[in-house]
Amino acid sequence: MPEQQTEDDHRIVAGVDGSPSSLEALRWAVRQAELTGSRVDAVIAWQPPAASGLGWGAALVDDTNYAELAATTVTEAVSMVADPESRVRVRPMAGEGNAAQVLLDASAGADLLVVGSRGHGGFASALLGSVSLHCTHHARCPVVVIRDAS
Repeated sequence: MPEQQTEDDHRIVAGVDGSPSSLEALRWAVRQAELTGSRVDAVIAWQPPAASGLGWGAALVDDTNYAELAATTVTEAVSMVADPESRVRVRPMAGEGNAAQVLLDASAGADLLVVGSRGHGGFASALLGSVSLHCTHHARCPVVVIRDAS
C-alpha cells in the first residue's frame, strides 16, 4: 500500500518581485498547489545596488534596508494572492543575491519553478526577461513562465 504524500513531499517555487507578471506567476503556482497538494515557496531576491562611479561615500549614505524591503514585498504579494482560507501553505522567503541564482538555489529539489515572463527591469517589449530566461536554461526542475494578464 503506497504511503500518503504530504505537502512537504511536493514543493513549488514561485519567483516574486512585485511586478504584475510575478503576481500572476504566484497565482498560477497557488492554483497548481491546490491541484497537487503542494506547498508554495514565494521567493524574492534582493541585492544592494552597486555604487558604480559614485565612490564609497554614495554607498555609505544609502541606509535602505533591502532585506526588509524584500521581505515586505514578498509578504504583501502573498497576502494579495493567497486565500487565507485555502489549504495551500504559501511560505514567503527572501534571499540575498542575483535573482536568477536565488531562484535556482531555492528550486533545488522542488517539483516546479514558476516565474513571470517580465519583471521590473530591462526592456518592456522583450518576450522573456533575463531572470526567466536564465531559469529556463539552468533549473534542475520543470519551469513554467507566466505572462501577466495585461
